[in-house]
Amino acid sequence: MPLTKNYYWRIAGFYFFYYAFVGMFAPYWSLYLKSIHFDAVEIAILMSVQPVMRMIAPTLWGWLADRTGKRLVVVQLAATLSAVCYLGVFATTGFWGMFVVLGMMGFFWSASMPLVEATTLSYLGKHSARYGRIRSWGSIGFIASVVGLGYAFDYIAIAWLLWAGVVCELGILIFSRQIPDIETQAHHTDHQPVKQIIMQPRVMALFSACFLMSVAHGPYYTFYSIYLVEHGYAKSAVGGLWALGVICEIGVFFLMPWLVRHLGFTRILLISFSAAIARFMLIGWGVDFLILLLIAQVLHAATFGAYHAASVGLVHEFFRGRHQSKGQALFGSLTYGAGGMLGGLASGPIWQHYGASVLYSCSAGMALLGLLLILWKQGMAPVAKAT
Repeated sequence: MPLTKNYYWRIAGFYFFYYAFVGMFAPYWSLYLKSIHFDAVEIAILMSVQPVMRMIAPTLWGWLADRTGKRLVVVQLAATLSAVCYLGVFATTGFWGMFVVLGMMGFFWSASMPLVEATTLSYLGKHSARYGRIRSWGSIGFIASVVGLGYAFDYIAIAWLLWAGVVCELGILIFSRQIPDIETQAHHTDHQPVKQIIMQPRVMALFSACFLMSVAHGPYYTFYSIYLVEHGYAKSAVGGLWALGVICEIGVFFLMPWLVRHLGFTRILLISFSAAIARFMLIGWGVDFLILLLIAQVLHAATFGAYHAASVGLVHEFFRGRHQSKGQALFGSLTYGAGGMLGGLASGPIWQHYGASVLYSCSAGMALLGLLLILWKQGMAPVAKAT
């Protein structure tokens, strides 16, 4: 499949608005929930609804896409229903009402990205190491959202956040209808049941380690903004720190072809997990020192940027042909979904009873366990080469 510029921008536009929504939600939704008087445990539960949906929904939608062969139709349907369900946030400020709305929205919102990831990698074909360059537009969307809203909320009420979500949902909806319908290429593993691929030791090791990485990031996505504001940082500074991490992430996305060629996916993961240990210790114990927080955010280049590109690349190596959508969906469900849910839910009680330093030390511990797991199986994963 030749790389077509028109296709590039169609896919890039979807990434832009999808991650602009993340840039709206991850840093600021907890602040909005706090503004309508939810306590720490309630915030942790509500912020964990999306990871729960990311655990359940992608596998179901991925199975449907592979079963019907209508991957693009499924993406468009999910984007439409997500936008409709999101409008419910304007109708409730109660805990159970918000729980239901976020659950319904998350069920459809989380469905599309694994399918778009599979489409992107199918489109790139043998040039899969260039994935990061398309994915970087998601990071740009995140930065535009997190920085713009961070400065805005120093002057306007946090309730305006709801309208920012509408803009992002509309962008996702529009570009879901621009994504090309890429034909899935047949592969010799098509006859194998997907369970046979999952049960390979190297696949299980990858999924388990990435699950732990998502657990480690749960407290970051749930309480990082509240943590900074409680230590005297302005909301614009909070947005700036989030944005710094994603700027560094963009840089590493563009370097991924070179990194893959010289290091391979497995070594990149080892570096990423090691960086995560250092990063969460810096956040937990260095919040009063801006320079330490800046270093921690620079490490986001490794703990998310390089980590995500390498793990998605390995999943693409393991799941081929008619298993592509299911593979990416299972990866999202079992790692970002289940791991994010556990990390988010556990963060509330730990934050409330033991404090932030202990909470982020637990994150570092999860990253350490993931590192040990990758080290244990490091010789079993294939090393992809950039082309």
